[in-house]
Amino acid sequence: MRQGPQSPKEAAAFVVGIFRSRAWEWQAQRSGSPLVGFDTDEGRRDPYPIHEHVRALGRVVPGMPGFAATADYELCHDLVRRRDFGVRDPHTDVVHGAVYQGNSIDRSILGLNPPDHTRLRRLAAHGFSPKQLASYEVAIEKRVQDLLDAVEGRGSFDLVHAYAAPLPIGVISDLLGLPDADVAAFEKYGQTLASILDGITSLNHARRGATASFRVERILERLFELRRTDPRDDLVSSLVAAEKEGQLTPRELLAMCQLLLVAGFETTVNLISNAVLALHRTPGAWERLVDDPGLAALAVEETLRYDPPVQRTIRAAFEDTTLGGHPIPRSTWVVALIGGANRDPGVFEAPAEFRIDRYADAATPAHLAFSGGAHYCIGAPLARLEATVALRALAERVPQLRVVGEPTMRPSTTVRGPASLPVGVR
Repeated sequence: MRQGPQSPKEAAAFVVGIFRSRAWEWQAQRSGSPLVGFDTDEGRRDPYPIHEHVRALGRVVPGMPGFAATADYELCHDLVRRRDFGVRDPHTDVVHGAVYQGNSIDRSILGLNPPDHTRLRRLAAHGFSPKQLASYEVAIEKRVQDLLDAVEGRGSFDLVHAYAAPLPIGVISDLLGLPDADVAAFEKYGQTLASILDGITSLNHARRGATASFRVERILERLFELRRTDPRDDLVSSLVAAEKEGQLTPRELLAMCQLLLVAGFETTVNLISNAVLALHRTPGAWERLVDDPGLAALAVEETLRYDPPVQRTIRAAFEDTTLGGHPIPRSTWVVALIGGANRDPGVFEAPAEFRIDRYADAATPAHLAFSGGAHYCIGAPLARLEATVALRALAERVPQLRVVGEPTMRPSTTVRGPASLPVGVR
């Protein structure tokens, strides 16, 4: 068992990651790149004018040396599916521009290319099968009702802290079979780990990330030991059995469960919060949902297009190639601006409008909120289910809900959603 948050090698990787993961912003500032606008208060509040500006500059926009970006729907759709691009550069062994280098997530499916990615994803698929999802729905419904019971009678509350955040952390804890005593710490350190998704910003951030990783690993290792002696019909038990059979390493087992915590929490809490914001900022939309709570699933789907919780992803070119006719040298990182692609006017009618029933039309093009290809989000069905149940219950039980102030947005350019969302009931 490790005695501290990091080995010297891992600590060094974290420090290197600080500079690599911020290189985009530093170089963008020096070059006058429009992409620097994403990392400002205004860009975090509303990134969509910047997406539009990037698209107006061309289908592929160069950034600092070794980087490019696209907000074009067709190119983003193509990029995340191409087999000559990947999330790890095989020539440098750098993951996502080193955002995750030295972190356990580095060895998760988020940071691996096939065939390792394929092997690990297949092992995790057990927890997201249709049968498992059907079994989760009852538990999700109960958690939602319990959370609404807790705020009943209040004139106001923070939707994120009281509702949107506790739901997914509870669901992920259930999925992993986590003891109740560890849930609070799991949530605390999981949020710190999630902040690394946008890159390491300072030595202090690296230290906090390392500590959080260490604490979560200790919680998980206790759980693994428990499941080795007392296996159950849950995801961790199946992964522990696979480790025993040599199908994955101990480090991969830890990385897989850490990723489920981080990705499962961040995607869903922001999806729920962004949906409530969009419904209340669009005249008549919340009232339509209250009149017909059955629209919740459509509202979730439109939110995923209109204001996706993950705004961008990134891929490295394995060899010299082209994208949309533009040359892409080997080891170039191309940023797929998902938030911009989902509002491409060449693909979506009135893309800047939130239309609650847009996806009632089966001909509506699919959004890219969950990426695509080999790295299509494995937890997408669960996130959809949680958000749908959460929105439907809000409309049924709190029809007079109103957003009563401006949200405080998360300090991230990759993950989008409010850190705080004050609401009132009248």
